Formats: sequence, C-alpha cells, structure tokens
Amino acid sequence: MTADRDPQTLEELLQRLEKAGKDRQPVTIGQMLEAAGQRSFGVILLIPGLLVLSPLSGIPGLPSVFAVMVVLIAGQLLIGRQHFWLPQWLLKRSASRDKFNKALAFLHKIARVVDRLLRRRLTFLNSGIAIRLNAVLCILIASTMPPLELVPFGNSTAGAALSVLGLGLMARDGVMTLVAVGFFALLVFFVGRVILL
Repeated sequence: MTADRDPQTLEELLQRLEKAGKDRQPVTIGQMLEAAGQRSFGVILLIPGLLVLSPLSGIPGLPSVFAVMVVLIAGQLLIGRQHFWLPQWLLKRSASRDKFNKALAFLHKIARVVDRLLRRRLTFLNSGIAIRLNAVLCILIASTMPPLELVPFGNSTAGAALSVLGLGLMARDGVMTLVAVGFFALLVFFVGRVILL
C-alpha cells in the first residue's frame, strides 16, 4: 500500500489513517491528511466526514472545526484550485491517540460492507459541473454542523452525508451522491427542530 496513489476503497483509507502520527501521541489533522494522500477531493472530504460520523463527534467543538475544514476545501474547489490549502491552526488540531483508534475501530466495522456497495455508476453526478455542485452541497452540509452540536451526537448525520458524498467522489459512484442529498434533507429537518426548540 502506497501514498503515491489515492486510496481506492474505504478500508484502504482507514489503513492509511492508522499510520498517521506517532504511537501514543495525539494525531493532528495535518498528519491524517498526509497519511491519506491529499490529491483527491473525495479522499480529503472523507476524513472529516468519517471522523464526524464516528464517536469523535461527541467531542465538543470538533464538528465545528471539521465544518470549517470542509467549507475551506469546498470553497477552493468552487474557484477551481487544483491544490488545497488549509491554515496551520486547523492542521494542528488533534485528537488523542486512544480516541482516534476507537474511531477507526468503529469505522472498520462498516468499511467492508460499504466497499461492497461501491461501484462506478451515474458518473455524470461526479464529473464536470457536477463537481462544483457537490462542493456547494458540502458547504450546505457543513453549515448545519455548528447548530447540531447542541444535540448529543447530532452531527453523526452530517458525518454520514459527507462520508457518502466523499465515497461517491472517490469511487465515481453517483448513487452515493444521491444518497448524500437524502442525508442533507434529514439534516435540514434536524436543524429546523433545533431552531424551533
């Protein structure tokens, strides 16, 4: 397994993330991106999506940090940048090794099932102008994350939406893009309930 190419499956991405940072040391966002490889928008999007989907979403403030990361990356995609830039303060944000390992263990349980579902289909939803529409969807999903911090693990749905969208982009699977739109509709409903409470 090498970082010279983008990971082709969720399982491969998780295996790369396991190598991020140093043993028994906190793992930074920068180390996660370095381990995963930073060339593919889908892969970069998957990292915050998966971590917000995992039990790490229960750490106060972390979903909002990942929301900022998603908005920055999606914004750069919208303006046509080929290489993504993130500020040092964001790259240096970290999670403890123990919590990070627990999150990866949780994600490994679903990876094999998810990987069997992925296939190249409806590729027009992940190419051309649709890439920029996906970037807009990312920004909309990220905008729901700060208010959902008021609900314990409320951001798991946002994490699922970003993860499914990232998987769709990585595997050129347009069905996953449609599923992400469905998750976004749920998010709008949840945020509406939070605002009305």
